[in-house]
Amino acid sequence: MAGLFIEEFVVGSVAISPGRTVTETDIVSFSWVSGDTNPMHTDAEYSAKSPIGQRIAHGALGLSICTGLSARLGYLDGTAIAALGVDEWKYLKPIYLNDTVTLRATVVEARTTSKPDRGVLVRRMDLLNQHGDLLQTGLMTTMVRTRAAAK
Repeated sequence: MAGLFIEEFVVGSVAISPGRTVTETDIVSFSWVSGDTNPMHTDAEYSAKSPIGQRIAHGALGLSICTGLSARLGYLDGTAIAALGVDEWKYLKPIYLNDTVTLRATVVEARTTSKPDRGVLVRRMDLLNQHGDLLQTGLMTTMVRTRAAAK
């Protein structure tokens, strides 16, 4: 699917990504890449005795999965220029091993800028589990090409 130009985004429109199951490999790999070896992520015995009662995925892994699920939507393929920021990000509930998560992306703002080749897209990103529970939420802002940039 070809990406959308900034003028094609409609405020209020919602896209739902395909699902993705969070695996043991995801958590272990992220632990080593990030350097975050907190026992809540890496030690089954420790986490079993915690208030949560089991190992959980890193909050930042959930945020990273959101960016990957966003890419799977396809609507920024070839039109995204740069990520501009993540704001108001909240970690509301834990992500457990074997949770299947989806992304609900809602367009909050889509506007052109003073530079004719680019615009700014702001989306509310909601990470949901297989039960429909909201796990994480926040705003992602992306610089996106305009139709004029394609000419």
